[in-house]
Amino acid sequence: MHGFHTPDRSPCAVERAVTFRVFDYRVEAQQNRPFGRGPGEKLLLVVLTKLIALGAGQTQRFRSQYDLFLKKLNPIRRIRELTEELSRIRRERDQARKETERLERELERVQEENEQLRKDLELAQRAARRQAAPFSRGQLKSHPKSPGRKPGVAYGQHYRRPIPEHVDQEIQVPVPGQCPDCGGPLTVERVEMQYQEEILRRTWVRRFHIPICRCTQCAKRVQGRHPLQTSDALGAAAVQIGPEAVTLGVLMNKAHGLPHADAAAILQHGFGLTMSRGGVCRAIQRVARKAEATWHALRDAARRSVVAHMDETGWKVEAQLRWLWAVVTEQVTFCEILPGRGFAQASAILGAEYAGWLIHDGWKIYYKFLKAAHQSCAAHLIRRCRDLAAVATQAAAVFPLAVKQILEDGLALRDRYLENQISLHGLWTATGRLEAKLDRLLRSHYRDPANQRLAKHLRHERPYLFTFLYCPGLVDATNNLAERVMRLLVVLRKNWGGNRTEKGARAQAVLTSILCTARQQDKDAFALLTDLLRSPQGKVLDLVSPANAARESGSAASGRAQKAPPAGRAAGTEMRLPAGAQIQGLPAGLPAVATTPIFSSA
Repeated sequence: MHGFHTPDRSPCAVERAVTFRVFDYRVEAQQNRPFGRGPGEKLLLVVLTKLIALGAGQTQRFRSQYDLFLKKLNPIRRIRELTEELSRIRRERDQARKETERLERELERVQEENEQLRKDLELAQRAARRQAAPFSRGQLKSHPKSPGRKPGVAYGQHYRRPIPEHVDQEIQVPVPGQCPDCGGPLTVERVEMQYQEEILRRTWVRRFHIPICRCTQCAKRVQGRHPLQTSDALGAAAVQIGPEAVTLGVLMNKAHGLPHADAAAILQHGFGLTMSRGGVCRAIQRVARKAEATWHALRDAARRSVVAHMDETGWKVEAQLRWLWAVVTEQVTFCEILPGRGFAQASAILGAEYAGWLIHDGWKIYYKFLKAAHQSCAAHLIRRCRDLAAVATQAAAVFPLAVKQILEDGLALRDRYLENQISLHGLWTATGRLEAKLDRLLRSHYRDPANQRLAKHLRHERPYLFTFLYCPGLVDATNNLAERVMRLLVVLRKNWGGNRTEKGARAQAVLTSILCTARQQDKDAFALLTDLLRSPQGKVLDLVSPANAARESGSAASGRAQKAPPAGRAAGTEMRLPAGAQIQGLPAGLPAVATTPIFSSA
């Protein structure tokens, strides 16, 4: 057996042999030789037939190698494939180049927008760090009006200071010795009067001689008291600050926003009265403690009110966020600084069972006053629509502008009714048209995210937008009364940031309530606080006197009183304001009778 060659019959060897024979066949095919007539073509067909029987996996591998081999042997077909592939790659290259150019343009736009937003952010941050309101409005007008009064008839009415009712000092002015131009003698023709109103830069010191007595029966110590005294303290506390100086410090700090140090400096430079910053602070807290009885009475009066405006704003106490709440009625203002912004804080002020007309900015917690009738502030919505339209695209601005026009039409409609230009029936008919127009807007779907948020808010506020048209003359369309109080407090917050202690926050709320209420009722806050300091015990000021309580009740009666009939209406026709149940969108808990709890101060 040695030296005898045994042919390899493995599948791989057979596959290689077939591959070589196929190569010979392709060469012969290129030379136009017929297949099947050579000495080995028949054997190749037999081998292929046997390979099929070897197995599906090996046959599939052979077929793939065979197809690839045939493609490589056909140059014309290969050139066509390469040409198509080259065209495809060129198309992809052109598309990628266009996409790159588009992305570069988008990048430039985003960079420009980013730069503009960065500038706007810097301006906003600088404006927020200012201690006073910014006076610059940005772009100057091309043709601004000249400042000051206009000449001629456009000047307006002329005013001058009135002549004082009393004169404290008479001063005779000497006659000049000679004429200042030529040096000649002068003759007196007449004497004219000139007045000068001046303040006295001095501290007025009072010394009280207080008798100290002893009761002969019970041996109790008793001392006298003068009406001008503010305290019975003696000994180390015998030297005190007078009530007028303390009241002036309260007004400078709480009404005008001056810090304690600045108030002490004004007292020193203006009147020669030396006080430390801590002394001013403690004096203000003493006034607040005496005024707490009045403060609680103001809260009770607010709870009995028929119409209440409510608002809140952020406030810092001990560098922590608190909320300053304000309730404003026709006659009183009540403020309190609380740790939250929820219904628990609002109900602690106004009472969870409040059943009057509540006007607010649409904050959701206000609607938890289930027995109250609500009016959402129209001014807030108009301002929101105006600001939204200013930054929106032309297509997106259509919706906020349409809402703004509907609300402004409602305000104009109210003014026409109050001027007796339309009847109550005409007012309600026109109100229904406005509501239908707004409902058509709210039924649409909007793509802009800002418009979606506005539409969602309006759908929630829809029942409370036109309450002022169903109760004209009784319910205000805006929350301006509370906003004016908040504007004063925001100015104070810009000056000294807030309060450092809880006692300071309590004093802030008490004194702000009293000062704002005094201004509402056109009363002298200086005289009120001075009288309070001179009283031996804390008392309730006449800001919530029985006369004011009667006036609060009188406002409800005037709201129920019939309006003067416009021209053309029969004199005997009775026109009353609608009851609570007649108003669309009011809480279902309101009674349907005319004499409802909502119109009473009980």
